[in-house]
Amino acid sequence: MKKKSPAPVRKALAAILLIVLSAISNAQTVRPEVVASGLQHPWAVAFLPEGRFLVTERVGLLRVIEPNGNVREPVKGLPAAAVGGQGGLLDLLLDADFSRNRTLFFCFSEAGAGGNGTALARASLSDDLKQLENVQVIFRQVPKVNSSAHFGCRIVESQAGGRPDGRLFLTLGERYQRKEDAQKLDNHLGKVVRINKDGSVPPDNPFVGQPGALPEIWSYGHRNPQGATQTPSGTLWIHEHGPQGGDEINLPQAGQNYGWPVVTFGENYGGGKIGEGLTAKPGMAAPLHYWVPSIAPSGMAFLTSERYGPTWVGNLFVGSLKFGYLDRIELSQPFSGKVVNEHSLSASEGERVRDVRQGPDGLLYILTDQARGRLIRLLPSSPGF
Repeated sequence: MKKKSPAPVRKALAAILLIVLSAISNAQTVRPEVVASGLQHPWAVAFLPEGRFLVTERVGLLRVIEPNGNVREPVKGLPAAAVGGQGGLLDLLLDADFSRNRTLFFCFSEAGAGGNGTALARASLSDDLKQLENVQVIFRQVPKVNSSAHFGCRIVESQAGGRPDGRLFLTLGERYQRKEDAQKLDNHLGKVVRINKDGSVPPDNPFVGQPGALPEIWSYGHRNPQGATQTPSGTLWIHEHGPQGGDEINLPQAGQNYGWPVVTFGENYGGGKIGEGLTAKPGMAAPLHYWVPSIAPSGMAFLTSERYGPTWVGNLFVGSLKFGYLDRIELSQPFSGKVVNEHSLSASEGERVRDVRQGPDGLLYILTDQARGRLIRLLPSSPGF
């Protein structure tokens, strides 16, 4: 009869096996599969029923993509976007109850007195997927600025207790020329705002009733947030572009000041400190994580599925415009904690990654921001997943 190994030896072997399996799972990579191509600077993707996709193009077009990759003619009924520079038709979000109410939200750069600014609209998508109906702008960033940069413009449907609560978060850039306004509460520049789905202001917003403060503001001191998502429990996460260095991940809390441009880990383009060159100051929230040099982040999603193995669950995924990769970010705990490791995934063949989302099938999808951009599905490359 074969003699059993002593218990301590068995425990040691089990621990070694666990480490090996974890390493194999963490070494999992992805295999890009092009779903559709020829898109004009695509900016955001949403998932329609029956395997279809809805994609915004920064040039001001909204398109349905069939499961076989066929790109349909543009959806009609969009308001005119101020297309130019970083402006145009930007983020897109389907209502949590879209299958019943056909409601969606989108943000875009809107022209007006003084220049342009980020606007948020709601609409209904017709049953034949050809027309937007009942289009209504429910929020306008003020003031409008004569600039073609830093619109921000990511939309998140907020949650309470893991369920949608009827409110929306919208990230807003400081429009580049007006960075000092990110510290002021009488404008929407460099802010995260929180509104109801009809555009009204939730009564529990942090600055409601404060003289001189706009009631939509949730947090301030942001630069140009182009990524936003939330954990399954409803915690909002964003990232924002720094100047030359100093891209940040932040968890915007009600009423908090995130420092820009008083504190930053970046510097002026071409060199030189910004302001006093501070990286911290009392009363200003420190970022959870920052990048030096910048990766130029865009798009942001948590992975909740096990399609790529169990150790990827709770990882954060961020696109890099500058380096053309997908950043897989390991946290000290799933969906929370500190950043403990980063992995650059070759998901886009070096093209600028503008958006990243988890699809209904549990797989990750990215958009590449090119003149002929692509929608790419990321398949697990290792067998068994």
